[in-house]
Amino acid sequence: MVRVRFAPSPTGNLHIGSARTALFNWLYARAQAGKFILRIEDTDKKRSSDVYLKEILSSLEWLGLNWDEGPYFQSKRQDIYLSYADKLLKQDLAYKDGEAIIFKIPNEKIKIYDLIHGEIEVDNSLIGELVLIKSDKTPAYNFACVIDDIDMNISHIIRGDDHISNTNKQLALYNALDVKPPKFAHIPLILAPDKSRLSKRFGAVAISEYREKGYLSEAMVNYLALLGWAPGDNKEFMETTYIIKKFSLKRVNKRGAEFNEDKLRWLNGEHIRKMSLDSFVKEVKPFVKGEYDAQWFKKIAELYHPRVKTLLEFKDEVDIFLLDDVVYREEAVEKFLKKDGVLGILKLAKECLSKIDEFTPANIETSMRALLKELNIKGGDLIHPLRVAVTGKSVSAGIFEVLALLGKDKTLKRLESLFKAKP
Repeated sequence: MVRVRFAPSPTGNLHIGSARTALFNWLYARAQAGKFILRIEDTDKKRSSDVYLKEILSSLEWLGLNWDEGPYFQSKRQDIYLSYADKLLKQDLAYKDGEAIIFKIPNEKIKIYDLIHGEIEVDNSLIGELVLIKSDKTPAYNFACVIDDIDMNISHIIRGDDHISNTNKQLALYNALDVKPPKFAHIPLILAPDKSRLSKRFGAVAISEYREKGYLSEAMVNYLALLGWAPGDNKEFMETTYIIKKFSLKRVNKRGAEFNEDKLRWLNGEHIRKMSLDSFVKEVKPFVKGEYDAQWFKKIAELYHPRVKTLLEFKDEVDIFLLDDVVYREEAVEKFLKKDGVLGILKLAKECLSKIDEFTPANIETSMRALLKELNIKGGDLIHPLRVAVTGKSVSAGIFEVLALLGKDKTLKRLESLFKAKP
């Protein structure tokens, strides 16, 4: 049976690179009807934190990466590491240096058979020795990693390219313990748009931050899967069930994958549009503080559901309706409100709007179309300034629908405030 593991250290939040590693392991386990094991590498007591642990577990759960076993904690497995180290001592394959235990790496060439990169040969004679147990009696990374993978019957190790340099050392330990090693698959690192290593400037932030910015977990999984893998049919928008069906290590690229938040936003927008309106309302509700009439809120959601690319964008759009005062964007004012004659047109529009009894999108449109005909001006000469006047923005959903949801009183009040301000 396929058994894979994800082994984060609780010394920081779950970032894009680690989340992608977790996802590839989870996808492989699900595609192969195997097991996904979660192991917490928390032997660094000074840097490990329960705060980080909770964030990691919460982010994995949000992404839907449910684990079949664990979490196992290395800090609770000390006796197991010491017993294996003692075994190597008795075979004279290691020696004690004070409280530390050191492994004598054989002077030989090691061949790594990688499922993505093919055969890699490394000369272990250049290494010499490897610490197994440190002087504080905690296990060193490479030793704990190997012992855990043996003890947990891990069949495949799927991890980042940056771990290739550890693999030859770990294989030496497997050989010394007379254990057949798992199969290795080292996935390419995620790169910034300028081909450098991913940094905070280019997306290397916690998964929880993307959640707070209004990205959907399904979109995040979709995008992470495309960082170094493709289904082979040119599809980019994919639901998780489809990704599982198509996933294989054979289609993982050897080269680094480039992170592009614009593409993530596009995918997120596609996933938002795929949602039902009721599901969208449920997702966006936590982003908008306060209690509002359910039907009114649903109408706004219906208006912006096809337009927004993140849930946070929707919150910004809702502010148009909730704030008492308009927050004007300077470039919109310059472009549409400072033209000669604009205030005069808007005053006539206000007069027409004030005469509408039922303030519906249809009645508002009829009134404004009549004014356009009367003044013999183009639609944009009225619509664009009117939009900026009541929303502060040059772009919004349909202006007649916006005005209707804003309400007659608030619409007229905003126009009157604008006239007094004389932009």
